[in-house]
Amino acid sequence: MEKSEIKGFIAKRVAKELKDGDVVNLGIGLPTLVPAYLPEGVHVILQSENGIIGTGAKPTGADAEPAYKTDAGGSPAQAAKGGCYIDSATSFAFIRGGHVNATILGGLEVDQEGSLSNWIIPGKKMPGMGGAMDLLVGAKEVIVAMEHTAKGNPKILKKCTLPYTAVHCVTKIITEMCVFNVTKDGLVMTEINPEFTVDDVKAATAADFTVAEDLKDMTA
Repeated sequence: MEKSEIKGFIAKRVAKELKDGDVVNLGIGLPTLVPAYLPEGVHVILQSENGIIGTGAKPTGADAEPAYKTDAGGSPAQAAKGGCYIDSATSFAFIRGGHVNATILGGLEVDQEGSLSNWIIPGKKMPGMGGAMDLLVGAKEVIVAMEHTAKGNPKILKKCTLPYTAVHCVTKIITEMCVFNVTKDGLVMTEINPEFTVDDVKAATAADFTVAEDLKDMTA
């Protein structure tokens, strides 16, 4: 698979997980591509943890002002028609109260126990952790959308080596190679990209996993 195709491929598969009317929180980077791939007839309510419920299209030009209207990643943002701006305390009460159907985040590492590390490396010019810890324990579904490896090194491990963002929280991992469900018995590969074999996935994965008997084509 061409490097330039990977993020769109993952985002398109993630979009299939969302249902009409879901309240969804998107992490920065790859997850923000997901709305462009929603199936016909599926409309979701995007929530930004810094205080928007019903986030609209990214503003441009004069609409991008004033600068204080941003999403959680610091990019210009606005509420869509019917959406609203709320204070941070209310926003996090909304998350902690279990009102977010799904959160989609990237990850530096995720392990076979469903624990996630997505801290930003110190010193990099990137936003901080934001609401990730609260979202991981407050959202009903936690989907990690990321490339399977980083510079050839596995990102799906037996145990995370970086500081945890939260433990035992991830419900599904979607990469360009496959889809893993996180169960109480460990990772189960339920779908595979036909460009790869099961052995390819094993070679790129440091975690233990089983393969579902009815393994499906993730492009179908």
